[in-house]
Amino acid sequence: MIMLSILVLLAGLISAIGRQITPGGTDAFNLGVDFQGGTVVTAKFKAKPTEDELRAALQNQGVSDAVIQSSIDKQDEVLIKVPLFEGVEGSQPAETTNQADNANVQANVAANSQNPAENPVQSSPNTQVNLGRETVKKALDTFGREAEATKSIAEDTEAAYKIVGTDSVGPVAGEQLRNQAVIATLLGMVGILLFIAFRYDWTYAAGAVIAVFHDVLITLAFFSVFQWEVSLTVLAALLTLVGFSVNDSIVIFDRIRENLTLHRGESLYKLTNDSINQTMSRTIVTNGLVFLAVLALVIFGGEVLRGFSLALFVGSITGTYSTIAIASPIAIWWQDKLGAAKIKDVEIKQGERLASASRRSVTRRPVMR
Repeated sequence: MIMLSILVLLAGLISAIGRQITPGGTDAFNLGVDFQGGTVVTAKFKAKPTEDELRAALQNQGVSDAVIQSSIDKQDEVLIKVPLFEGVEGSQPAETTNQADNANVQANVAANSQNPAENPVQSSPNTQVNLGRETVKKALDTFGREAEATKSIAEDTEAAYKIVGTDSVGPVAGEQLRNQAVIATLLGMVGILLFIAFRYDWTYAAGAVIAVFHDVLITLAFFSVFQWEVSLTVLAALLTLVGFSVNDSIVIFDRIRENLTLHRGESLYKLTNDSINQTMSRTIVTNGLVFLAVLALVIFGGEVLRGFSLALFVGSITGTYSTIAIASPIAIWWQDKLGAAKIKDVEIKQGERLASASRRSVTRRPVMR
């Protein structure tokens, strides 16, 4: 199992490095709007289409990783996030194929914002924000015509929707979110390491933390190889995997500690193996139910939960076998290597017998005749 993990990790490493160094290639990870930045468009509808219909319309325009969120307080509004477009700089003008649409965009923006400096589209036309708005507008035009700039959607009887707001999430914000995500994950692992070292032994803590790193890196390797989108929901799944993997390791470590007290004459290898077998039914029942729930999310969750469910799907499998085949063997190797808490077999000499407590010593006296 360790060799299998090494092969998967090498595949992810080769994929990440190869994509980065290839001229004109993709990034190591397919970062979403939350990390990469992009354009946020707020649209109001007369008859709001479903999220699947909106996503299909955006995919027809070449946007496959858009984030669609329905407004909670306004049932007729939808928030659409589209990522940055490659090959287009924010400060340089981009080519537009439809000048009429571009003029309509500028008119809409002027009607929505009285201060030109506050609107990035008006102050810097044909930028990433403008291109993102144009792409969303072309996708929404499949549901009907947009309302005129000087009229609201209620006043324009023939209009199907109206773009009421456009905003930009810059790459600086994305970089901050990415750094905070890495820091949060590392701090969580450091806290787990300190707790297990205090509660059990630092050699067990090393095995558990290495297994946690293993689970996270295996999951990231799949995301790099298959270029699944990495968003904040994926980060939430990775943090969930940290607790999921450590929980299983703690159960086995606790059983090892009990067996160390009950069977002092056994070797550490045999005690660990027995502990894994004794907790196997619990592992199968608990992790099996988690796997079935995650599998349902993968199949029926849709595009919104795709990244989250895939991360949990891969992590639940790797977290289960890493607890058995990664954490415990590393703990055994570490303790045997350093000589800490090493248990030696008690050898009983052949033919040696112990006297019972009820047997009394007999003193032979000479007999005088």
